Amino acid sequence: MHRRLHGRGALLDADPAGLAPRLVGLRPHQHRAHPYEHPDEPPFVVLTGARGLGKSAVLAELRDAYRGHTPVALIDCAEDQFRAPPAERPAASWSPLAQALLVVAEQLAAPVTGAGRITFPRLMPGLVAVAAGGWGDADSERIRREVERILLLNEGGSWISGLAGRWAGKVTAKVVAAATGTGPLVSSAIEATLESVAEGFSSRRQQKASVWYRTYPNAGGNAQRGLMLLSQHFRDGGGSREHAERYLVRALLADLTEAYAGVLPRMQRLGRPLVLLDNAQSAPGPGLVAAVLRDRTEGIADRVAFVAARRGEAREELPGAVRRELPEVARRCEWAPDAAPSSRALLLALPPLSPDDTLHIVGAVCGDALIPPQLPAAAHRLTGGNPLGIGLLAESAAQSLPRAGSLGELLTAGLRPAEDRPAVPAYEALLDRLVPAEHLEELTVLAAAHDHGSACALAAALLPDTFGPASVRALQTLLAEEGLPAVPGRFVGDPFVRTLLLLRLHLRDADHASWRTAHETLIAHYPDAGHARYRLHHELALGDTEAAVAHLRDTFPTADPRAWLRTVRFIASAPYFHAHDAEGRDFTGRDDRRAAVALGRTDAEHDPPEGVDAVLHLRVRRLLHAVWLLADPLVLPDPQVCDRLRFELEQLSNLRPAANALLWRTSRNWPAAALAGRPMDGPEDGEDAAGGPDDEGEA
Repeated sequence: MHRRLHGRGALLDADPAGLAPRLVGLRPHQHRAHPYEHPDEPPFVVLTGARGLGKSAVLAELRDAYRGHTPVALIDCAEDQFRAPPAERPAASWSPLAQALLVVAEQLAAPVTGAGRITFPRLMPGLVAVAAGGWGDADSERIRREVERILLLNEGGSWISGLAGRWAGKVTAKVVAAATGTGPLVSSAIEATLESVAEGFSSRRQQKASVWYRTYPNAGGNAQRGLMLLSQHFRDGGGSREHAERYLVRALLADLTEAYAGVLPRMQRLGRPLVLLDNAQSAPGPGLVAAVLRDRTEGIADRVAFVAARRGEAREELPGAVRRELPEVARRCEWAPDAAPSSRALLLALPPLSPDDTLHIVGAVCGDALIPPQLPAAAHRLTGGNPLGIGLLAESAAQSLPRAGSLGELLTAGLRPAEDRPAVPAYEALLDRLVPAEHLEELTVLAAAHDHGSACALAAALLPDTFGPASVRALQTLLAEEGLPAVPGRFVGDPFVRTLLLLRLHLRDADHASWRTAHETLIAHYPDAGHARYRLHHELALGDTEAAVAHLRDTFPTADPRAWLRTVRFIASAPYFHAHDAEGRDFTGRDDRRAAVALGRTDAEHDPPEGVDAVLHLRVRRLLHAVWLLADPLVLPDPQVCDRLRFELEQLSNLRPAANALLWRTSRNWPAAALAGRPMDGPEDGEDAAGGPDDEGEA
């Protein structure tokens, strides 16, 4: 059984077996075989979704579960080592994919239970041929370092121990001689490499590997010529380089297949090798995925189980892939490819964690610390089940309680990621991992927007002139590529990410100047009556409640009740990161006046406008503040306010006989949802409660 993750049993369970043991052919953390679900060809599994859903954690758990039992490699395609060549190496002789193949092979070579190291006699000369293309003006020590690292891929660790060092010396001597004018550089390196393979091995299998490049296109049956062509194609770049890289990927997989061939290897090696790719949306991920899928489509089989993780949904890159939700593959994945290469991929969307998972995580992290009983449910509502968010909030609670009394205070409290590192506010630590760092400033400003037009208005007010409408559209596209949901009426669709960004906007200046400017800009952007709820939402965010109360009071008698309830919720979803005084100005204390207003404690000091129904006015005012408080994702639910919300909705239901049933059911649903840490959805959102015969009969 997996030991650290929650909600991922469909992938990692041992009994009954999840997807990973069925594809790898081994039970996790055990050297025990399990029947293959797809014995001839496994699907190329790709975990998809936005940041923070635990894709990297799943890959790390898979590595730990199978390391030492079957060959395993895990690379993060976003690491610096795959972004650019080392300072001394020319770009013409380096690529992210070639570097990835070297790193993957180094990890796969590690010995496992019952079997020795895997060698890579096909991949090794190919990588030497590629590297040799950049040795024109290299010093002998650099050449030796590069050659020795590559040749170690063929180090079996037994009777040939130390052979790689001798090969490196021979190859280096020939290359240095060629560089001084005694022979062609690349061909000398390739010739020395092939000679070393021929001299070092006498088995039929190794000899067969040494001549594998005879089949390279236009090689004419000559392995050395094949490697020369591969090196040239790699240096040519573009499509020629992609062709050479595909052949290198094929060499890696052929070496792995060879390691499992024959009677003895099959007896010693259980399961399949496992290659794990994190951040596969970045190079070398797309090239490696495409090469494997293309070869499998063309009937070139391999024995490897691949699991990749990438941000977004991969709809453009893998249009024909089979898509499944994680629970759907818990016992069988029902995958079958067709003629398209991308159909050989199986895309799995990692779901958010459940409230029970959140409860367990908070309990495990906080240990014996006294936490408010509503904290796990409130944390789940705030994060939407985001594993990263839940984990960091729990860490902040463990470090900050009882000083911090709300989720807002947990987010602004200092979080120490490690004993030797300084504390940073928890919301900053979360944003650092949930949004692209290069766009943090722009997203901070545009998080308050609702659509393209309002985002452009905010950009004009708070961002440099160079960030115009085209930049806004590009950022919208980026959010979709990142896997964040598109939600009508919200520029940043993910509620958790939007809350964190708005908190950062509020704290951007000591006097909240950017916060006020943003909301004042949007108030001016929505002057017409048709967009009243947007304007009132932003007025409420600045602490001005009068216009919102007046609008809801005046429209209650005649508006469609479902639309009216949705308007209440939308207006009251205005963020509240600080207290306001009676006039709506920023208040430096910790007092949150919303509860006092919702409970009617300020009714006596509040004078309704002349000529209005004072009872209705005060009831709507209390209702608005109750919903504003209970819908706030940063505040733990207040049972007293929930009771008052129930009462106010009940009383309003008596004033609208035709909508009595709807308002009465809402009086039950909204408080119950708030207490349970759920969004205050209700019958006004469902079709079965959208005005049926029962409602009409009670009119």
